[in-house]
Amino acid sequence: MRRTLKLKDCCTIIAGQSPESKYYNTDGIGMPFFQGKADFGDLYPTIRVYCSQPTKIAEKDDILLSVRAPVGPTNLSPGLVCIGRGLTAIRPSPEINLRYLLHYFRFFETKLSAQGTGTTFKAITQATIKNLDVPVPPLSEQERIVARIEELFSQLDASVAELKMAKERLKAYQQAVLKEAFGKVTTHTPFGEIIDARLGKMLDKEKNTGNFHKYLRNINVRWFSFDLSDLLEMRIEADEIEKYSVSHNDLIICEGGEPGRCAVWDKQDSIFYQKALHRVRFLDNSNPRFYMYYLWFSAQAGQLFRYFTGTGIKHLTGQSLSKVIVPTADRNVQDSIVAEIESRLSVCDSIQKTVDTALQQAEALRQSILKKAFEGRLV
Repeated sequence: MRRTLKLKDCCTIIAGQSPESKYYNTDGIGMPFFQGKADFGDLYPTIRVYCSQPTKIAEKDDILLSVRAPVGPTNLSPGLVCIGRGLTAIRPSPEINLRYLLHYFRFFETKLSAQGTGTTFKAITQATIKNLDVPVPPLSEQERIVARIEELFSQLDASVAELKMAKERLKAYQQAVLKEAFGKVTTHTPFGEIIDARLGKMLDKEKNTGNFHKYLRNINVRWFSFDLSDLLEMRIEADEIEKYSVSHNDLIICEGGEPGRCAVWDKQDSIFYQKALHRVRFLDNSNPRFYMYYLWFSAQAGQLFRYFTGTGIKHLTGQSLSKVIVPTADRNVQDSIVAEIESRLSVCDSIQKTVDTALQQAEALRQSILKKAFEGRLV
């Protein structure tokens, strides 16, 4: 007979509590410490931090539930671990199969997330967790459901692995295309010899005056394109318009974040940009897309990294950008190489979109399997 129990009536629930930060370390002293979703993997979290004075402790194979920013994701505890306030440990009683409960939480994740409250970030209360309804069929039925879910998941995982391998092969092919294309150019020069580069305007709400204008941030620049869905505005004075505006065919390069990430502004309308970006204009009639693809090739090959500065957060300063060694060629050669690259990469883009769609469908199928399982329709 299928029953429905409150989680508090069929599990031990341990709310996490963060110890004082002075007890944290990365030297392996004490107990592994998990603070939240950031530590999670597919099934078990990755140990990054230890705690010498643990407060709340989870045992091996307790379900670790993320209860704040975001609400709902789950992992299993790899052993005795300390848990911070972003997690709650759930230990099922003998009448509930561990994997059954884990799969149930993963089926229920979206609904659980919707129960989170808070303005700055979503969190879920211990009272809500304790009063969650859990369907509890006989143990033999739980085991049958788990076996069927994992049989289907195993087949699905094999297909997903093939799709991910296809993406890796596409990435290798893209690099081969670029290597072959730029291998045709035998002359090189420091980037600073052929460009005029300028960082954007420092954002200072208290000091900036002038009219409000939309501007590009680091986050708006993707490889080869711009995401203009969340543009902000800043004040630009009349005598700053030329200094901090982006015009047609300017190459925009990220100074930080993912240094070197870049795109060509191919719109006729101008826009402004902040200090986290380089605006690059060429001193000759170079094709900016030629250098956009070269920077991507250099970044993917790990060559651009040598020009970064900073120990933690990396930057590509104006001085460093000018030192980057780049290929040089006549404009007609550049145009020919760009045409060849874009022709071959367009095929890759089409295949990659197909693969990405298949991966999304696989995740939807995973949720469909769980839904059928916990509605009693999985045979």
